[in-house]
Amino acid sequence: MRMLLLVVLVLAAVNAVNNRLAPGLYVPVCVTTAALLLLIARLSGLTADDLGLGRDSVRRGARWGLILVAAVVTVYLAALAVPFTRDVFQDQRAAGLAVGELAYRVLVRVPLGTLLLEEIAFRGVLWAMMERRWGHMWATALSSLLFGLWHVLPSRGLTRANSAAEAVFGTGTAGVALSVVTAVAGTALAGVLLCELRRRSGSLIPPMALHWATNSTGYVLAWAVGR
Repeated sequence: MRMLLLVVLVLAAVNAVNNRLAPGLYVPVCVTTAALLLLIARLSGLTADDLGLGRDSVRRGARWGLILVAAVVTVYLAALAVPFTRDVFQDQRAAGLAVGELAYRVLVRVPLGTLLLEEIAFRGVLWAMMERRWGHMWATALSSLLFGLWHVLPSRGLTRANSAAEAVFGTGTAGVALSVVTAVAGTALAGVLLCELRRRSGSLIPPMALHWATNSTGYVLAWAVGR
């Protein structure tokens, strides 16, 4: 239990560092924290297979990952082709990026920052620790709840950056609060899906692939629509 609480405290501290104290150090902080969490998992007795990172797990999960990436790209392109859903891609955070910055986000910041830390933390270490203690249902519920809460700080600027979110929630205090609650609930539900992929595949690779495809494809399409 102490190791589980230690992981939660580490993540709380890193969330504050990434979103308030030193956002410019996002990637090195995420990589270092992911390594620290893997060390904590090792010290708590978890194996690579427990984390979904064993050799057979990786090989099996790679096949799932390719299918999931193709599915995400297809769904995003379909949404982009429909006027009703096209406004979702109007995001100022991506539209103003230079080509080099876009490539950095898609190929470095998302996979080595967001993806690496969040998947190792929530679907790897936390899920495995909770599953060992309470079973997979509680592991999925609790890790997904924490995953939703992880997004409280980064979602506070959603209505300023995304025109669709601004149209739905407005820019007042109540609208911002409602957008944060919605974002937390949405990411918690996404966490449930990612946990199920982790459980059913026995590998951390499928949720990693889905997470990367969702974020990176979204960046690219939002950038293209903004141009």
